[in-house]
Amino acid sequence: MKYLILVAGLLLAACAPQAPTGPLLPPDQGAILLEFPPMRSFAAASPGRATRPNAEITRDFSDLSFRLESGRVLPVFTRFETPVTVRFNGTPPAHLSADLEGLLARLRAEAGIDIRSSAAADANIVIELVSQRELRRVAPGAACFVVPRVRNWAELRRERNSAVIDWTTLQVRERAAVFMPETATPQEMRDCLHEELAQALGPLNDLYRLADSVFNDDNMHAVLTGFDMLILRVTYAPELRSGMSQAEVMALVPGILARLNPAGERPGAQDPLPTTRDWVAAIEVALGGSGAPAAIRRQEAARAIAIGQARGWSGVRPGFAQYVFGRLQISNDPGLALGAFTAAARAYQGNPDLLIHSAHVDVQLAAFALIAGDAEAVLALTGPAINVARRHENAAILTLLMMFRAEALDLQGQTDAAMALRLDSLGWGLYGFGSRDEVVARLNEIASLSRPQS
Repeated sequence: MKYLILVAGLLLAACAPQAPTGPLLPPDQGAILLEFPPMRSFAAASPGRATRPNAEITRDFSDLSFRLESGRVLPVFTRFETPVTVRFNGTPPAHLSADLEGLLARLRAEAGIDIRSSAAADANIVIELVSQRELRRVAPGAACFVVPRVRNWAELRRERNSAVIDWTTLQVRERAAVFMPETATPQEMRDCLHEELAQALGPLNDLYRLADSVFNDDNMHAVLTGFDMLILRVTYAPELRSGMSQAEVMALVPGILARLNPAGERPGAQDPLPTTRDWVAAIEVALGGSGAPAAIRRQEAARAIAIGQARGWSGVRPGFAQYVFGRLQISNDPGLALGAFTAAARAYQGNPDLLIHSAHVDVQLAAFALIAGDAEAVLALTGPAINVARRHENAAILTLLMMFRAEALDLQGQTDAAMALRLDSLGWGLYGFGSRDEVVARLNEIASLSRPQS
């Protein structure tokens, strides 16, 4: 069962470096030299409207807009009060420029924000790519982040220990900077762009209870959702202004939501069970944020599961705890890993807001099914999940699901269809994993799972 080690979540362990165009080694065939197509990307289409009752969204808006992730209270409401301009420091990759323009178009159309790109030095929001080493030195554990009042990395380094970059000291937002690693894959850059630009504009908190939002540290959603756009539209509603107290804002939000989201004016809202600090602490250790040894991370993931069970939670939080536990058990106890992924699938099942969460789990379950030689199970898992990954604009998940499906087709003797699907996955793989070497490594890893082991 050592081959399960290869399928540890999105980032499969890399094989030895391959030639840039191959070779791909499908089962029972010789090496095939691959000709890669151009990198593919998504059209930045809207994923749809928010679906939950407005009373729930009102509570979410309050928690997102008046708390930081650390739990600190934001004393007043803040946003940009003028048209917003965005620019890059330096020359970005072409794919990142295209993704920014797609995002800005969505923000204008769906959130009603007057925002555009600009080359002006005094742009309100700047985006800068820096080395991973520099990022870790300033913000260990953060993939990317946004800070107020600075215009570049040098200013951040000067002000990193001052109140200048403290969000709680703002009365109005005038400028902010987003920093992301220069070596990230195209999808990772796009994901950072969506979440950090949204936080520069609006909510500064993340809530693990949210199933339909990028404002959740589970990182299941890759791009801004209909819920996120509604939250930003409320943030920039004309009834609100910077400097208002929480009480003043929240007195107006129900009426704003009734106007903006009339479909949400219906019963069914429930008081959310709070996400307790002990559960958050356990999940953070399990995710590796503290640098704890693997055994401690597994222990903390199990503790998070137990906490959720004791509190009677269902849905997104227990599903995520099981998913994290499963990933941590892959190389330690494959049986426990499979049980955890199955439990995660049950937790996510039946909720239309959790389809992309289920697709993440389906990647893992497909690996187990492929190792067992169960082509039908792989096809049953990957068919619906491919559509979900495409709709949620997750090229990395989409690529892996297509590769697993190709192996299942090979097991059934449908070699032409399998090769066509592999070739179709390559352009998405370049966007999701960043290089030809990485894409070919994953093709070979997944192909190896279906081969008899001596």
